[in-house]
Amino acid sequence: MLSVLSYGRLVARAVLGGLSQTDGRDYSLISASYGFGKDFRKGILKKGMCYGDDACFIARHRTADVLGVADGVGGWRDYGVDPSQFSATLMRTCERLVKEGRFTPSNPVGILTSGYYELLQNKVPLLGSSTACIVALDRRSHRLHTCNLGDSGFLVVRGGEVVHRSDEQQHYFNTPFQLSIAPPGAEGVVLSDSPEEADSSSFDVQLGDIILTATDGLFDNMPDYMILQELKKLKTTNYDSILQTAQSIAKQAHDLAYDPNYMSPFAQFACDNGLNVRGGKPDDITVLLSIVAEYTD
Repeated sequence: MLSVLSYGRLVARAVLGGLSQTDGRDYSLISASYGFGKDFRKGILKKGMCYGDDACFIARHRTADVLGVADGVGGWRDYGVDPSQFSATLMRTCERLVKEGRFTPSNPVGILTSGYYELLQNKVPLLGSSTACIVALDRRSHRLHTCNLGDSGFLVVRGGEVVHRSDEQQHYFNTPFQLSIAPPGAEGVVLSDSPEEADSSSFDVQLGDIILTATDGLFDNMPDYMILQELKKLKTTNYDSILQTAQSIAKQAHDLAYDPNYMSPFAQFACDNGLNVRGGKPDDITVLLSIVAEYTD
């Protein structure tokens, strides 16, 4: 009899503990974007939310908030191809899929895969390559589902510390994984990875968590401690405050990119690979800054 009562108490504690930890509210992301193209047109977006050859999107659906960044590979410019066209078209397609509800919040790889294969089947010729990172917040489960292909990425910050982040994917130094569409006959020559090779993760978020999603133009020029210093200035979930912080982060990264004496993360990585490099890395910079908040329709 004693063992039965003990078991009952344990079950009761487990149930009560589970109920006390359950938050029945839906969550959402309050997000803002800012960036710079290498041509110095700071904060100016092309059609489709592009900073230089970078592209991004922020989409809201009743089941999830989804956002993404893509970095067009600049080397295509040597062949007369505008690198921004591929990244912009990819992000616009992913955004449309989300808004049409043709996705599952727990499977951002599916969004990237569907978007990419639509580009492959597009009747309008499109050439180019890009990295890509997509994050999706499932409103009901409070889980952040992510996929990252290449060297763009994201950070989740809680209490001033990085508690979750993406893993960078490189074939070798300065050659990230990338989605590509090659000219006919050159499919085996142009580097191209499958969207299914993207690194995926799921993470439970809390109200007030900060999610920073960006292209490598940010991470190559600002180490974590500098980013965290800027994020400490973000005190509210007000959109204007989030935008101001995103702008401050992008501006600092842009300034450091053109400092020839600064030992940037990119320069340090180059030195680790046997190259004598110093200074920042001039590049397009895209920053999407989000705060997890209670959902309001």
